[in-house]
Amino acid sequence: MQPSLALQDDQEHLPSLLATDAKELSYQLQQHQAKIFPPLSQKTIRTFSPAEAAAFIGIGEGYLRQVAADGHGPDPLANGRRLYSAIDMDRIRRVLDERNGTPKYVPARRPGEKLQIVSVMNFKGGSGKTTTAAHLAQFMALRGYRVLAVDLDPQASLSALFGHQPEFDVGEGETIYGAIRYEAPRPIADIVRATYTPNLHLIPGNLELMEFEHETPKAMASGTAETMFFARIGEVLTEIESLYDVVVIDCPPQLGFLTMSALCAATSVLITVHPQMLDVMSMSQFLTMTSELMSVVEKAGGRTSYDWMRYLVTRFEPNDGPQSQMTGFMRAIFGNRMLHNAMVKSTAVADAGVTKQTLYEVERSQFTRGTYDRALESLNLVNGEIEAHIRSTWGRR
Repeated sequence: MQPSLALQDDQEHLPSLLATDAKELSYQLQQHQAKIFPPLSQKTIRTFSPAEAAAFIGIGEGYLRQVAADGHGPDPLANGRRLYSAIDMDRIRRVLDERNGTPKYVPARRPGEKLQIVSVMNFKGGSGKTTTAAHLAQFMALRGYRVLAVDLDPQASLSALFGHQPEFDVGEGETIYGAIRYEAPRPIADIVRATYTPNLHLIPGNLELMEFEHETPKAMASGTAETMFFARIGEVLTEIESLYDVVVIDCPPQLGFLTMSALCAATSVLITVHPQMLDVMSMSQFLTMTSELMSVVEKAGGRTSYDWMRYLVTRFEPNDGPQSQMTGFMRAIFGNRMLHNAMVKSTAVADAGVTKQTLYEVERSQFTRGTYDRALESLNLVNGEIEAHIRSTWGRR
């Protein structure tokens, strides 16, 4: 039976609806952004307490106080307390290395140590992938490493978290697509941006990244591409590798050409997983598809061996029995391929995200002290464990 003309007239035209909603949502997000960060304001990284600064530098708090008293720290506040900026911490690292005559506290790569490229990935959204990538990149920068964060996700949540709204702040050719596109690619150095965190640079993302998924099949069919799709990200990163110690790539939540190129560029892989049955079942399919695709890429000459690969449990609730059982289930299967520490679910991380901030940016006073401290401890344990894997790859302790 054919639907009546009246019913057809009442039907909603999806493309028009989506276009209207997208325009209104984009406008309202821009207004929200202006309220949180007025047009003339800029995001900043907060200052850190002596205990926090000492931990980032890698020394005891007492020693830090001594170094500061010798004139190498920030001026004390009116109450005599000192707060340390990321720049202060970098300066103290250099002072300590000059005193010792050895490169111990400035952690930059040394001759023979290769650039570490960590691809953070998962097939299913909501696994904490972007949150993990953002906090890892910022943690490593605060530890003194020279870090490049690459947003490969067209949704560009990582970019927004670092203060670059994809609809307004990222123009044509200003994502990594501009450097890896098949026609008239740009030098990658032209699209790298500084951030408000010293030592941390960003290549932002936006919907333009989807062009790589559309153009790659055409280039493969025509045979005109000088470099295969899976080698393009790795190739452009070699142009700037001397400037960085660590690259953190936030991959899209699907197995497309971008993700495969990120995997072939990577020296290590971090797979996030939420310890729920549906998420783990989804990951099983994801691992199977990844394995099959990587086998094809390997036959075509792509790199498929890594310094390390680890699974990270995210949004973990320790008091949730089923989650603990599922985590134990995965540990029994994956063994030491699971990170020892899990990223604990916390309202502090979620609440900081509302204002597009990381936990390393928000002030402790904005949260219940216990909630903030537990979340920060979890982040530091996870990121410290990943740092240890990177240092081990370099042959350091």
